[in-house]
Amino acid sequence: MQRFLASRAFGSALSIIVIAGIAFLYRHVLVVNQTTVALSLLLAILAVSAVWGMAVSVFMSIVAMLVFNYEFLPPIGTLTIADPQNWVALGAFLVTSIMGSQLSARIRKEADQANGRRREIERLYKFSQKLLGEGNVIQLMNAIPNYVVESFEAGAAELFLPQKDKFYRSGFGASHLDEEKMKATFLRDESTIETQQSLYFIPVRLGVRAIASLGISGARLSRQTLDAVGSLVAIAIERARAVEQLGQTEAERQGERLKSALLDSVTHDFRTPLTSMKAAVTSLLASAKTNAEQRHELLTIINEECDRLNHLVEEASEMARLEAGEIELHFAPTPIEEIVQDALAQMKSSLAGRAVHVKLSPDLPRVKADPDRTKDILVNLIDNANLYSPKEEPITISAEITGDCVTTHVADRGPGIEDFEQGMIFDKFYRGKDQRYLVRGTGMGLPIAKAIVAAHGGTISVTSQLGHGSVFSFTLPIARETEGLR
Repeated sequence: MQRFLASRAFGSALSIIVIAGIAFLYRHVLVVNQTTVALSLLLAILAVSAVWGMAVSVFMSIVAMLVFNYEFLPPIGTLTIADPQNWVALGAFLVTSIMGSQLSARIRKEADQANGRRREIERLYKFSQKLLGEGNVIQLMNAIPNYVVESFEAGAAELFLPQKDKFYRSGFGASHLDEEKMKATFLRDESTIETQQSLYFIPVRLGVRAIASLGISGARLSRQTLDAVGSLVAIAIERARAVEQLGQTEAERQGERLKSALLDSVTHDFRTPLTSMKAAVTSLLASAKTNAEQRHELLTIINEECDRLNHLVEEASEMARLEAGEIELHFAPTPIEEIVQDALAQMKSSLAGRAVHVKLSPDLPRVKADPDRTKDILVNLIDNANLYSPKEEPITISAEITGDCVTTHVADRGPGIEDFEQGMIFDKFYRGKDQRYLVRGTGMGLPIAKAIVAAHGGTISVTSQLGHGSVFSFTLPIARETEGLR
């Protein structure tokens, strides 16, 4: 109130100075007719009314009328009027100045209201953008009060969620908000507005149903803006819940797909060795006259199938440890040639009779890698190429520098992988739809290779064309010259 009175007093004083300046100019500097003086005073009044409003402009109009009468209407120097026509001119001047001031003040008020609405719309837009950025329900609930404070320059904000009977507050003094009023606002589904204290309690409605309540203090907001804020909060909450539900549904769907893949792997890959072992044991038990050679052959089958089952379990356990981050890597500057040689040495018996072409670029730098784990990457890729390509076709291993990495390729001439399967080929237990019953395997080799590459900070990918084979590629970072064992 004091600021308002001070502003009006300053405007009144300034208006007197402006009128005195115009009177002095036209009385002692420029000689003009009465019409020019009246129009100049009228323009000054309109300008002042646009800044200080109606009260100052009316005061200025009265003062201007008196000055105009005293200085420019005969008899000059007195407040009397000799010519009756000047009464009409003086009255017209006063009425025109007051009406002009009123129109100017109205236009100014409407312009201020329009600017206020524009600012509120801009704030609502920024508020909605912030709400749309949150997809997690819990994070959204905690963020909404802070977003209200930041977007509308409020002192505090608080959200009441009746489903959890919990209050979510901003970090700026939300204790000033009455929690009982928050609950009452939700129960009555009615807004409570205390303009003098700048307190607002509004229900958060989704359609015609209140799902929460919102309290705001320390801001000047219109009723329309409050309703819009409530609607935006309700939509954001419902959207976050829908997104979360969709994520849960997708996770359940992926879980079912993984279960199906695991069941398929178990029923096929585990049943085959178990069937062989059962047949061998049945033969041993059924025939009392089995000679030593037959007994040795059956026991060998049992031993090999036990090793196969043990390998399947080891792969599953290895994948679990990699995903849990329980395997420690020992990085060292390692030549890629050494990794290739170790992998081929391990796969020697499996590759018997197959041609393997090694094409490594000269002067390849060393890579920052765990030698044993990177060997496992190549072993899995070579084993995959060996299983899924004809025995008479060669496997090609090559490596080259690509930027700050060394990229290694393992190419085969198998049946190829369809485009839609290339995105799933590195998933656990996934095996090609046309090959899963023709080739032994668990679908764990490629996921293990991917996990090891990721632990090294590299990437793995596949390029394939049906009928022409596939090329699996993985990258490893180049070791720095000053980098030693870690």
